[in-house]
Amino acid sequence: MTADRIADLQSAHAKQTQRELDWLESGQRVIEAEAQALLLMGRSLGRDFTAAVDLLQGIKGRVVVTGMGKSGHVGRKIAATLASTGTPAMFVHPAEASHGDLGMITNADAILALSNSGETAELRNLLLYAKRFEIPLVAIVGRRQSTLAEAAWVTLPLPQVNEACPLGLAPTTSTTATLALGDALAVALLENRGFTARDFAIFHPGGKLGSQLVRVEELMHRGDEVPLVSPDTLMREAFFVMTDKRMGCVGVSDDEGRLVGIVTDGDVRRQMSNDILDQQVGALMTRAPATIDARALAVEAMAMMNNGPRPKTVLFVTDGRTKSDRPVGILHLHDCLRAGIA
Repeated sequence: MTADRIADLQSAHAKQTQRELDWLESGQRVIEAEAQALLLMGRSLGRDFTAAVDLLQGIKGRVVVTGMGKSGHVGRKIAATLASTGTPAMFVHPAEASHGDLGMITNADAILALSNSGETAELRNLLLYAKRFEIPLVAIVGRRQSTLAEAAWVTLPLPQVNEACPLGLAPTTSTTATLALGDALAVALLENRGFTARDFAIFHPGGKLGSQLVRVEELMHRGDEVPLVSPDTLMREAFFVMTDKRMGCVGVSDDEGRLVGIVTDGDVRRQMSNDILDQQVGALMTRAPATIDARALAVEAMAMMNNGPRPKTVLFVTDGRTKSDRPVGILHLHDCLRAGIA
């Protein structure tokens, strides 16, 4: 390879390295600018924010989110977040609203309108509709002195900072701030409603997130599927129950139905003797077996099975609501695995 060729390659490498450094600097500058805007907005939240939460939590209908362009894209996400966290919400496109979709909005609803300029032309008819029918209007807006801000019952101003775009034109910092403010509203409303993980699971039954929110009572075996015998049952009879129920164990319950012990396949192997069939279950059982509440998350059950000096493949299930030791079901490791819980 000639000296000139080597020099060309070195020059090209240096230029590529500089380009990569420029890209990194650009990315870091954008993220830092947007992070600064979020911090500024967080510190500035005050009575306007609490008034907006109070207004939105008091309506009988839905929060109707609207916005045009990039604000519309952000608005769809805010509506989805509200709906999934216990605040009924939907998105209405402002242009479509002028062609019939205003009929989706009732005076039981509230409107959450997004616009950085506050002068979005497509919002005009929607604002007039809100005023005519006295529909509460909350605005997330970049300019307090704007048509949208003046029409709103409550105005949530965005921080007065430049867009991260070097031209100062592309919505970047403003859309990030709008999205964060929408999340802040959703979480405040969630906490105000006492929204729980159980409620969250109802709205998120699918995918990996849904599987992590499945409860033991949704997977456990009930009724005749639960292998139970009394302490004075002979092991020869207990073997038939273990085989029939196919759980690899039998639970031992006293005269009052309380779970007092368990005999597993492993217990049998460890205590194998010539007369084991004629022994009573109570003599071989492990006392005070681990149990789990029916309302517990299945991932908690998996953790209990995997932890401890001896892993378990089954857990008997009790009902914590009745504070009783009586088993209401049984959960097998395979039930969790089939549900996608790991």
